[in-house]
Amino acid sequence: MVLASLWCYEDAYLRSFARSLLVFLGFIFWATAAAQMFGGVSVILMFKNYRYLFQETYFSLPGWLALASALTLLPTGVLAVSISVKCSRNQQGTLMYLLLLLLCLEVSSAALARSYCVRTASHLESAMGYLVHQHNWTCSQDPGDSAVDVIQRKLQCCGVHNYKDWLKASSLYHPACVPKSCCKEEHSHCRGDLGHVEQLSEEGCLKKLEDQLCFAMLYVFWCCIVLSILVLLAGVSNGILMRRQPFHELRILDSYTFSQDYRY
Repeated sequence: MVLASLWCYEDAYLRSFARSLLVFLGFIFWATAAAQMFGGVSVILMFKNYRYLFQETYFSLPGWLALASALTLLPTGVLAVSISVKCSRNQQGTLMYLLLLLLCLEVSSAALARSYCVRTASHLESAMGYLVHQHNWTCSQDPGDSAVDVIQRKLQCCGVHNYKDWLKASSLYHPACVPKSCCKEEHSHCRGDLGHVEQLSEEGCLKKLEDQLCFAMLYVFWCCIVLSILVLLAGVSNGILMRRQPFHELRILDSYTFSQDYRY
């Protein structure tokens, strides 16, 4: 008797804890959906803005997966909260399927984000080097509308590693200047003259590009890792409620009314 009462008490406490945890995770899913969406959109827009450096479109795939998981988090949070109020086998099963889908999306996005963060480093160096060598300008007239000019102006950088990359790329043609896009914003009269190096951006574009892209990728990576843990917790909580929840739909088979109808 004592053991049975203790078991019933522990069972009731476990179900109550699982319901409370589902409510908490449901609200957390809504909050993290915004963070996940922000990371996914940031990755997509970043690769779109620097599309001339990345010919392969699959580099933005982690962002799209993160965006899909963010949209899936919204109905998942609704189901998690509603199940804690009124348990339903259909809702519990739907929630479990959504959690499994979320886990697949999160793990895939995290793996791709981590892998692409490493791969973009070598890809960026070759792409930036090619743009610098192919760039055409003169000291007296700089068109300033090419891809490398846009990057240097936007990031306030110069060359791949520093301004000396321009000297290596075109020492025979423009030995005394660099593109005007290397000039700092506060120096409006700068013409790229190497006689005034203090007017030029000191840092190269490669490091800044790597920092931006890897930050966005690592942001998505850690969001996916944290959400994967939360999804597993929600799955365990939902599984506890499903295990303790009898199939109400089948109780009619054991009812007195059914046995009477069947007898007639």
